[in-house]
Amino acid sequence: MKAELIFTGSELTQGRIVNSHAQYLGRWLSELNFDVALHITVGDHFERLEQVVRQALERSDLILITGGLGPTTDDLTKDTVAHVLGLPLVLDEKSLDGIRNFFDRRGMTMPESNIRQAYIPQGATILPNKRGTAPGILIEKGNKIIALLPGPPHELTAMFEDTLMPILSQKAGSGAVTRFKAIKVTGISESAVQDLIKDLGGQGNPGITYLASPGQVQVRITAQAASAEQAEKMVEELSEKVSCRLKDYIFGYGDENIEVIVGKQLLDKGMSIGVAESCTSGLIAARLTDIPGSSAYFIGGVAAYSNEVKKAILGVAPDIIDSHGAVSKETAVAMAEGVRNLIHTSLGLAVTGIAGPDGDTPNKPIGLVYIALASEKGASYRKFHFPGNRLAVRMGTVNAALSMVRSFLQEK
Repeated sequence: MKAELIFTGSELTQGRIVNSHAQYLGRWLSELNFDVALHITVGDHFERLEQVVRQALERSDLILITGGLGPTTDDLTKDTVAHVLGLPLVLDEKSLDGIRNFFDRRGMTMPESNIRQAYIPQGATILPNKRGTAPGILIEKGNKIIALLPGPPHELTAMFEDTLMPILSQKAGSGAVTRFKAIKVTGISESAVQDLIKDLGGQGNPGITYLASPGQVQVRITAQAASAEQAEKMVEELSEKVSCRLKDYIFGYGDENIEVIVGKQLLDKGMSIGVAESCTSGLIAARLTDIPGSSAYFIGGVAAYSNEVKKAILGVAPDIIDSHGAVSKETAVAMAEGVRNLIHTSLGLAVTGIAGPDGDTPNKPIGLVYIALASEKGASYRKFHFPGNRLAVRMGTVNAALSMVRSFLQEK
């Protein structure tokens, strides 16, 4: 089935926010075996949206529209779609009760404007919104499917995965089954990744594609076959070969969250961790504490940006910095041991490097980072040269540091 995605909102057309829905929905619909043919972005304008919806109905089987389901006058999606399909909007009392309960649970009075969110095109199926006030809508007319999802990402993802995805998976039809696997690497450029695995495949079946973002490169292996089992086998066979070539750089697969994995490992082993960060200045601590319940294993950290803090707080000996410099394996190890001793944790993790755009020397270029991990048995370190700008170096350092912790805990 041919699918078309329509993203509404003047904030998108004006470049005020990034359209994260395009990547998320495109990926999932492709995995469900829809042919995602077009992405269209349109502002909050009735006539323009009407034109886009009419055109989409002429060329696509599934039309998925995001945004414009709120209570304000610029939320036009529902009205426009109902107009195009010739459907009246009718009040759904169950949806209205759900919206009132949403406000009641927060000790708030529901504004009158929210009532318009409970008006639904006649005959539509309601997609419950567990995280907000705007119900989603599913309309089937003739051989066309039109789905309307709310704009806020946390509402959209929950609604899509919990309610809409199971429905669409039954409607995707027969044909070739597509399966994929993403391998996430850091500490290496996209071109260098391709050089390492270019003989393994390209645009064939199975095929390899690349997606670079700050601090990582995703290597995506995709295969199509008559059955899911056959497609999965093709993906796994090529993934094993790719992983073997890139093993020194891999920090994750697919959607797995490395900070969740590290947190679970620490909990399972009854261990704790503290961090000392120079070039990342708190980013590792933030990633670790993004996970609910992380206080059970994350004790604290030090943003040791200056040499004075490294010496005074972490106890790095002045002669280490004087002899080897702040960016060195010796300083990284001393920082890791220092933070472990300072806050009495099982593990001490430390990073020091040159994120740029200034501060580099011929011997210590931008992207040079040392990561050290200290435990009761001693300390180890790794040296990296991260490609890219300041953001890429910092994000890559976080990914590599957490990967280093995971590897240590797997071996323990």
